[in-house]
Amino acid sequence: MNAPLAKLDGSLRKRAKARAKALRMPLLPSLERRRLQSYLGLMVGDIAALFGGFALSSVLYRGTGSLPDQLLLAQLLLPVYLTVAVYQSAYSIEALRSVARSITRALLALGLSSAIVTFITFYTKSSAQFSRLGFTLGVALTALALVAMRVALRHFTRWRCGASVVNELVIDDGGPATSLPGAMHVSAVSFGLVPALGDPYAMDRIGLMLRNADRVVVSTAPERRADWAIILKGANVCGEVIDQTVVELGAQGARIVHGRGSAAVGLLQVSVGPLGLRSRVTKRVFDITVAGSALLVLAPMLLLVALAIKLEDRGPVLFVQRRVGRGNRFFPIFKFRSMRVNKVGRDGTQSASKDDRRITRVGRLIRSTSIDELPQLLNVLRGDMSLVGPRPHAIGSQAGDKLFWEVDARYWERHALKPGLTGLAQIRGLRGATDCEEDLAGRLNADLEYLNGWSLWRDLWIILATFKVLVHDRAF
Repeated sequence: MNAPLAKLDGSLRKRAKARAKALRMPLLPSLERRRLQSYLGLMVGDIAALFGGFALSSVLYRGTGSLPDQLLLAQLLLPVYLTVAVYQSAYSIEALRSVARSITRALLALGLSSAIVTFITFYTKSSAQFSRLGFTLGVALTALALVAMRVALRHFTRWRCGASVVNELVIDDGGPATSLPGAMHVSAVSFGLVPALGDPYAMDRIGLMLRNADRVVVSTAPERRADWAIILKGANVCGEVIDQTVVELGAQGARIVHGRGSAAVGLLQVSVGPLGLRSRVTKRVFDITVAGSALLVLAPMLLLVALAIKLEDRGPVLFVQRRVGRGNRFFPIFKFRSMRVNKVGRDGTQSASKDDRRITRVGRLIRSTSIDELPQLLNVLRGDMSLVGPRPHAIGSQAGDKLFWEVDARYWERHALKPGLTGLAQIRGLRGATDCEEDLAGRLNADLEYLNGWSLWRDLWIILATFKVLVHDRAF
């Protein structure tokens, strides 16, 4: 920015402050330049970490004699790293907000750029000119330096931009009460903010309030939402208007469809599949591999259990019951029979109790150790179930005197994924009979939490944690 423009910009800021002061309105400080300074700080820190890491690797590896070669490697890596880092959002608002995300994206950029440089030097037959061990050591030390540098620069970012990094403003204009941590909350009535599209003075007053805001949330009455929407669109900010319909429908997003010869239609997306194609394939391959291997390893024990059940009362080995699975569709679940044949409740209306006389001697043992659930490995191979997911319930299951779905309508949402042999609720000890509505509430919340945060590593963790709760005091 040249001197005349800088002088004009400073003059406009002073005039805006003076007008805001005269109108007794708070004025948010501008954070745009401070964020740019923080981005520059991160970039300079990354460059220092890169050259520092390779310089240190030279000293540790071959002494100062190899310093020119190591610094040359750093020079080759630098432009590739900066390019990848920009595309990986290593210099973004999210990177300024979260030090963990900042470090993750920087390390990912370093890994990708290192792979690219290795690929290029290999195909240009120039890799023999550099030490592979020296390059690897330089990258490793650079990674450590990046972590230390970005942690240290977090304090600089907080000093320049504050904890939230962005200016968030909440305007209360008679709508639902809301509270956003770190945001400035103002009352439209107190500062005379009226969304009057036909009054330039009213528009100017609102414009002064929105000056320097990065995100604005307006809570207003339904009849004024359209006016506020127009104002926010012209304010050059990220604007949002509170609408409780989103909460009532559990909307995930919104879009506008323009039909041929008809008015535009607004759509609220109220459901979205929890897993994409790649995640579903990964989960299914994992299920088949683990379930198939487990059946082979556990085959001798499963045969002994089946024989014990048969010898005790000559009844069937397996108990097959209809349960609710993925998409709220029924499927037959397999369990080792643990109750007497004429006493088995097939609709699930009567849960087992601690001194339940329906349970056989073998049944009491296999229920207390969760062995009765192992035939569900066959359900996993059939595709009815997964290793990890919400536990399937019988259609007559009750919490207190109510059916599960009568307690909470969100109950049906838990069936967005295949039911599992184990789940988040189980490793938290939420098992056994549901004597009251609170017994279901905890399980339902855990199931919905699992649906919103699936990953293969989380499934592995849940499976490992399940071994700690195979034997539990509510297994009867």
